[in-house]
Amino acid sequence: MISVKKFVFNPFAENTYVIWDESTLDTAIIDPGCSNRQEKEILTDFIELNGIKLRYLFNTHCHIDHILGNRFVCEKFNPEFYAPEKDLFLLDLMKEVAASYGVEFEESPKPDFYIEENLDLKIGGSKMKFIFTPGHTPGEYSIYLPEEKLCFTGDVLFQESIGRTDLWGGNYDQLIDSIKTGLLTLPDDAVIYPGHGESSTIGREKEINPFLI
Repeated sequence: MISVKKFVFNPFAENTYVIWDESTLDTAIIDPGCSNRQEKEILTDFIELNGIKLRYLFNTHCHIDHILGNRFVCEKFNPEFYAPEKDLFLLDLMKEVAASYGVEFEESPKPDFYIEENLDLKIGGSKMKFIFTPGHTPGEYSIYLPEEKLCFTGDVLFQESIGRTDLWGGNYDQLIDSIKTGLLTLPDDAVIYPGHGESSTIGREKEINPFLI
């Protein structure tokens, strides 16, 4: 069984997710946004107190609010680090973007591996499926666990909303196509965990999301 813990970090109120298999304690962090000492301590305390073993770090995309904790997590826990290749230019822009927002940052390391749709990874016994969902950024992926019907949608699909497309490399038509062909084909009872705000389900978003009806 997979458990999910959400932390809301940094000035952008970004959702950082820790997911783990309750039997093996294998663990992944999705989009670490911890940006200061207190947030890093909160994340560290949770991992250490629960005895879980951090195996993977995933960036669904590489906007600054989702990568502020990359260096800390990599240096503290030494996970395998995966990110979209088409978003690497955003890592290179990190210093400039942080300065424009007045945000302190630690430069992100480069990923160990690129996220691709054919990746064969598991958390414990649970298979992970990587769905290419560009539009908010050129390289964004959503992460889906089919057996548990859990989907981490980054900044692609939110509760009753969608991701912005006015930032670096955004494309509205591409985003809508990604949602309709990549996410809305999932089961209606699949739970989405977005990069900001509250969770929802695929079925609920089909019915009431004003951008999709």
